Amino acid sequence: MPDSCCTTPSSFDQTQAVEDRYGAAAQHQEACLCTPVGFDPALLAVIPDAVVERDYGCGDPTRWVRSGDRVLDLGSGSGKNAFICAQVVGAEGRVVGVDRNAEMLALSRGAAEEVADAIGFANVAFIEGAIEALDQQTAEASPLVADASVDVVLSNCVLNLVNPASRQRLLSNIRRVLAPGGRVAISDIVCDRSVPLALQQDPELWSGCISGAWQEEAFIADFQALGFEQVHFADRSETPWRVVEGIEFRAVTLVGELPQAACACC
Repeated sequence: MPDSCCTTPSSFDQTQAVEDRYGAAAQHQEACLCTPVGFDPALLAVIPDAVVERDYGCGDPTRWVRSGDRVLDLGSGSGKNAFICAQVVGAEGRVVGVDRNAEMLALSRGAAEEVADAIGFANVAFIEGAIEALDQQTAEASPLVADASVDVVLSNCVLNLVNPASRQRLLSNIRRVLAPGGRVAISDIVCDRSVPLALQQDPELWSGCISGAWQEEAFIADFQALGFEQVHFADRSETPWRVVEGIEFRAVTLVGELPQAACACC
């Protein structure tokens, strides 16, 4: 599979940097995390203000969710995207959010009953875990997310927070959990050329969804290598969100789908 990043940073604990920043952002809104995105106000109306205000993303992957879908939201954060999906998929669908941050999980889980009461059904669950480790065994000796159990995997500005050394596992797990014909809708920050190691080792740039960015062509190539078809950027900002040392960072939403006859275990 094509390399998405040049070297694995080693001078600081990436996971801890992300945990600290997003833990704080769950308590108090941080305006500079990712990019502002407009969502359908009708879908936001039933979601508590604290959830909406403390959501951090760079796109709207929920637009590619359909009625009845089984949705997996990677890095579900405050739960806003998951609660939007809950309304779109309806009572026949279901939504699972995965996040490792305790403060964000407390926020999303705390809002779940209020949202369920407002829409008339409960179809959302939030589970604790690392998004690259969906194959981790639970106490019941089953993976955190079962094989071929999902119709669409979405994520909003989270994949670039995963350590490059774990990205192959992350991608393999996305492939594993999707059923034949399954889809991805991944909003994230990409860059126009590889990020040097010095920038990758900056905790603020890393946790701010910048220096862990995939290079644009590599992002598409990595999903094509998994067997996804029609992989493309459904959304791509023309103007860079940030320019750091001459490298352009911009928001995209990558979409693609598996063949109907695909083997989920491949």
